[in-house]
Amino acid sequence: MKLRFLLLITIFTCSLAFGQGNNYVQNYDKFDGLLLTPPMGWNSWNRFACNVDEKLVKETADAMISSGMKQAGYTYINIDDCWHGDRDSLGFIHPDPKRFPSGMKALADYIHGKGLKLGLYSDAGSQTCGGRPGSRGYEFQDALTYASWGIDYLKYDWCNTDGLKAEGAYKTITAALRKAGRPMVLSICEWGTDKPWVWGPAVGHLWRTSGDIFNCFDCVEDHGTWKSWGVMQILDKQDGLRQYAGPGHWNDPDMLEIGNGKLTPGEDRAHFAMWAMLAAPLIAGNDLRNMNQETIEVLTNKNIIAINQDVLGIQGFKYSKLNGFEIWFKPLNKGNWAVSFLNRSAETKKIDFNWQAEKVKDEVFHKELNAGAIVYKIKNAWTGKSAGTTKSSLKTEIPSHDVLTLILEK
Repeated sequence: MKLRFLLLITIFTCSLAFGQGNNYVQNYDKFDGLLLTPPMGWNSWNRFACNVDEKLVKETADAMISSGMKQAGYTYINIDDCWHGDRDSLGFIHPDPKRFPSGMKALADYIHGKGLKLGLYSDAGSQTCGGRPGSRGYEFQDALTYASWGIDYLKYDWCNTDGLKAEGAYKTITAALRKAGRPMVLSICEWGTDKPWVWGPAVGHLWRTSGDIFNCFDCVEDHGTWKSWGVMQILDKQDGLRQYAGPGHWNDPDMLEIGNGKLTPGEDRAHFAMWAMLAAPLIAGNDLRNMNQETIEVLTNKNIIAINQDVLGIQGFKYSKLNGFEIWFKPLNKGNWAVSFLNRSAETKKIDFNWQAEKVKDEVFHKELNAGAIVYKIKNAWTGKSAGTTKSSLKTEIPSHDVLTLILEK
């Protein structure tokens, strides 16, 4: 009760400050210094939707450690929609008492005690997409509450936002988080409708570039008034956006579907490799408690993760495409490069790639790969084994719906 009273006093003070006109300047800028590389973690939605509780969250944190994912760089345990209970008489949100009987502060303490970080979900509208209480009109109260619980990451959705403008709504929650004082990642989940990549870098740390991902490699699920997108459809929606991404501000093509049972092993590899090439958030969406070894090996591959986490933070680009076969390049630190040969087609593709004959130029970030002038060592990112040098042409085959990812080192 004392904590709620103090929070209420703080909100009242904020309200007075807003009423002082030019004597008060609101800070709409995000917390700096967070997510200098793309975030890595887990989110509950893709696998569990609304079936989330504190037992699942604790077991997932334990599994993140025992599976080797924490050691590989995964940090965030993010609870998506449906954790909410009701607001009390003062307007403060509480977790569902049946699903989270210990409360969010105790859960955050448990997660932090494991060396991990806890994320929550809310919505800019009156209700979340799952019909729970949204943050509209309660932004400063919710931000103070999340800070008091020890939350590290906020995914902020865009359902039930009639009459709101996206940039203004997200600036409001950013201002609220700043006022609450706890450095917190803000994940802008606006679905790309209002071009968040244009205004998002100053407001949040990552922003969705499309609607929801669907557990399918190459298809669209039509819900009537909206659509979910397969992995390849989401990939295509990233065209033209790479100039907006970089350390502390990332394009977000949505969470991973790896390990959820509908993608083949090759499709899982392609999904993970291309998200790494995009410098995208690596947010697992499967049941970490019940993974087979194949799934663990994909999600913890240190070379693919290194491509994603490269300190330059440059998003890769499509170099060529022909008949369902694409070649992607990504500049890396120290003049190195990553390259992915992606076979989207229904048949095996043969490669005969002459490194010395190709001059790869990144016109946006002014990088050049000239294997005719500089010899690079080649490493297979998936196996970690040497694949020769760029003195020789690359000749191999790539199965349908699979990928070959290489790292070129000077």
